[in-house]
Amino acid sequence: MGDRVSDNGSASLDGNGAPLPLLIDPFDRRVSYLRVSVTDRCDFRCVYCMAESMTFLPKTEVLTLEELDRLCSAFVRRGVRKLRLTGGEPLVRRNILWLIERLGRHLGDGTLDELTLTTNGSQLGRFANDLRDAGVRRINVSLDTLDAAKFADITRWGRLEQVMDGLAAADAAGLRVKINTVALRGVNDDELADMVEWCGGRGYDLTFIEVMPLGEIGGDARLDQYLPLSMVRAALKHRFTLDESDYSTGGPARYTVCRETGGRVGFITPMTHNFCESCNRVRLTCTGTLFMCLGQEDAADLRAPLRASPDDDLLMAAVDEAIGRKPKGHDFIIDRRRRDPAVSRHMSVTGG
Repeated sequence: MGDRVSDNGSASLDGNGAPLPLLIDPFDRRVSYLRVSVTDRCDFRCVYCMAESMTFLPKTEVLTLEELDRLCSAFVRRGVRKLRLTGGEPLVRRNILWLIERLGRHLGDGTLDELTLTTNGSQLGRFANDLRDAGVRRINVSLDTLDAAKFADITRWGRLEQVMDGLAAADAAGLRVKINTVALRGVNDDELADMVEWCGGRGYDLTFIEVMPLGEIGGDARLDQYLPLSMVRAALKHRFTLDESDYSTGGPARYTVCRETGGRVGFITPMTHNFCESCNRVRLTCTGTLFMCLGQEDAADLRAPLRASPDDDLLMAAVDEAIGRKPKGHDFIIDRRRRDPAVSRHMSVTGG
């Protein structure tokens, strides 16, 4: 097909057969990874992600699935090779499988390397086989504890049993699973080594994530939760041998291999050691707002140009202008002198 990315790295061809330019930011980083929050809604209320009483977007502000398909496909034509669907919880969006199946066509024609999603696992029992059929091969599941009571406390509304059933369904469907665990001081710091062992025994990769200052969750809660991963890694070394690895999924995690389990253990450290120098991603919300950096407020409205014209000329111009403003990095800070979050939007808006 004419829109296949060529071996020399050019993107798709325009209507005249000329190659469309790749998305290159001001710091010469190629944007090849798009994270798409398909909904801000979720069936959990995790303590580090949301306030318990959330006000969600009215449906009139949310892009239709057809519009999300068009937007994602436009990015694929400009050289994005990896799409990750996030939320909120992506699998609570009505008819979401239609969008996943539509985007799967880019895997078939070779213009996309990977279509994946991040989920809390609650709906995997329903969707695991359909995800596999649509071309999804790997998923990230957010899971911060293996203790049912603690799980209920962290998620407020969730049931660990439902997630475990979902993981079993993902295993049966042949989906590769990576577990994402947010390290929370005084909450799950006593079982992070157990999580390494559990994931290794099930053949799951594991990534630990530092708490990020996104959105107001009440008082000093986030500061109280914050646990530097340097401390986590030092504690793990009392039980495991972690060898450095050059493995990468295209995201920000730095991976090690645990000798004792054979499993990969990754660390995402936006606070103690940011990953900005190699950032290859931008984030699209379900309203069509493009955030060029997770830790900055600057954003671009893609919904207006999307709806202004049936062709993509205005949209492509807006994307180019936005990528031209992509900053060098974020400025996350967590301390008692700075009580307000670094950015006001909750993590559920941009999917982390």
